[in-house]
Amino acid sequence: MKKKWNLREKISQKFEAQFPEVNSVILQLLYNRGLKTQEEIDEFLMPDYSQDLHDPFLFQDMTKAVERIFKAIKGGEKILVYGDYDTDGITSAALLKIVLEALGAKNLEVRLPDRESEGYGLNKGAIEEIAKKKVMLIITCDCGITNKEEVGLANNLGMDVIVTDHHEETTELPPAYAIIDAKIKREKYLFKNLAGVGVAFKLAQALIHEFTFTRQSFAPQNLGGQAGTRNDTNGTNWEGFEKWLLDLVAIGTVGDMCVLLGENRTLVRYGLMVLNKTKRLGLRKLIEVADLSREGKLDAHSISFGLSPRLNAAGRLNHANNAYKLLVTDEEEEAGELATELNESNGARRRLTDEMLKESLKQIGEVKNQKILFALGNDWLVGMVGLVAGKICDEYNRPVMVMTRRGNEITGSGRSIIGFDIVGALEEIKKFLMEFGGHKEACGFTLKNIEDLEKFKRKLTQIAERELKSEDLLPVLSIDAEITLKDINWELWESIEGFRPFGKGNPKPCFFMKNLKLEDIREVGQNGGHLKLKVSQMFQEKKKIFDAIGFGLGEWAEKLRFGQEIDMVSNIEANEWNGTKELQLKIVDLKLSD
Repeated sequence: MKKKWNLREKISQKFEAQFPEVNSVILQLLYNRGLKTQEEIDEFLMPDYSQDLHDPFLFQDMTKAVERIFKAIKGGEKILVYGDYDTDGITSAALLKIVLEALGAKNLEVRLPDRESEGYGLNKGAIEEIAKKKVMLIITCDCGITNKEEVGLANNLGMDVIVTDHHEETTELPPAYAIIDAKIKREKYLFKNLAGVGVAFKLAQALIHEFTFTRQSFAPQNLGGQAGTRNDTNGTNWEGFEKWLLDLVAIGTVGDMCVLLGENRTLVRYGLMVLNKTKRLGLRKLIEVADLSREGKLDAHSISFGLSPRLNAAGRLNHANNAYKLLVTDEEEEAGELATELNESNGARRRLTDEMLKESLKQIGEVKNQKILFALGNDWLVGMVGLVAGKICDEYNRPVMVMTRRGNEITGSGRSIIGFDIVGALEEIKKFLMEFGGHKEACGFTLKNIEDLEKFKRKLTQIAERELKSEDLLPVLSIDAEITLKDINWELWESIEGFRPFGKGNPKPCFFMKNLKLEDIREVGQNGGHLKLKVSQMFQEKKKIFDAIGFGLGEWAEKLRFGQEIDMVSNIEANEWNGTKELQLKIVDLKLSD
């Protein structure tokens, strides 16, 4: 699909003069990521675990939460950790379970909801069931901030609830004993974009801090730590213990597509170091069966396209419990079996996604004049419709609603584009809906009556026609900077590598180069699906030449001619082949020069 190229505004000479020691291309990249002070730039380029993490006790209710948890542990109260069925919720629950047990909790249970029968967050049926188990304290993770009625029910049944979450509040906060969520309006915590697992980690930090400095009247289990600072009487190195949790934090943060700037960047940067030498049997087995180590060190891409889909697959097809068990097991055989099962579930998820996608596109038909797309299947898994909606939205850059009919109920998931608030649209037609929620670019909903489906679709189509112009339907390619081939060298590449881990808020840098002369054109790969070019530019009678590879762009080979000039958007990468290493351009998009 044709893309609209959007070159970011060039930095001013005044801004450039503030940082004369920084390469101008690198300074442009920093500016594009919102980094405009020396402090922000230093934190980004040189994340420091000891300096860049905020004090967990800055959360308004953190002291209350910590005191209530230690009271429960010391009193032998039954504690239940209530998580979610996605990667963020699973890693959050595993992290809290590991920490609470290490601090001496003996009467502890973890519960993850069933995506199909219970849906997201706390539900009244679960609360009533939990109360029958004599639970005294519920700790939520990655959920709870919108569960006012459910938390009220828990209170009425004699249970305290500590909510740890990272979602936006609704009109009224739940009546929880304590709420730890950086996004609520009253909260003064300095970083607002923690993942659910990031918030759980801040609670863990506070618990460990409180225990190591003021509460050593009872001994936790001996974790076999080495001697060092903040050791307890059993020799447990709590600083080391805390850092070994960061593999879970990295997986949950990247898996939930949280912004990789600020505190998240520091957590993920160090978390990837831990992940590459993780002690968790289950993770090691999953990395092995998924063959994720073949390309060297695990990075954010390994999480996004390797680990997270496999952990998510459990909750999409069956139940998230197996993914949770994988993260906490210390049994070799069980770890191997669970890793194999999750890997196979991910394969099944892919096949099912392909089938649903094929059927959805058949229903949608010609996309050209449609500003919002709809698809409906019989008995499609609720956990899969969002995936399919996302793929169609990415492909056609239009809002998409994918729904499943199960008996007399239609449930759906939507994905949207910049310029169309999909939850705002549902708000306008909520009379058709039993329930709905989400944010501007993603939603979930259930219709009140099957008979309202066509009216629902017609009203949404009218809103899309009103809100979206034709140009809004062109995907936007954001370009960091314009450069020439002369700017590309190993020093620039090494500086760009310092921007890792790449992700939301910190994408892999994209560069625009114009009037590149074609020196060679080839189709490569299976069935000629990829494009291989040699491009050049002249600088004072000296020619600079680079290889460029365009995956999935093989069709361009027939459109191009030797000697033509093209404009190109690309990443800069290092290519290793037969013992040699050279810089090359990875083509993102191209067009003939004017």
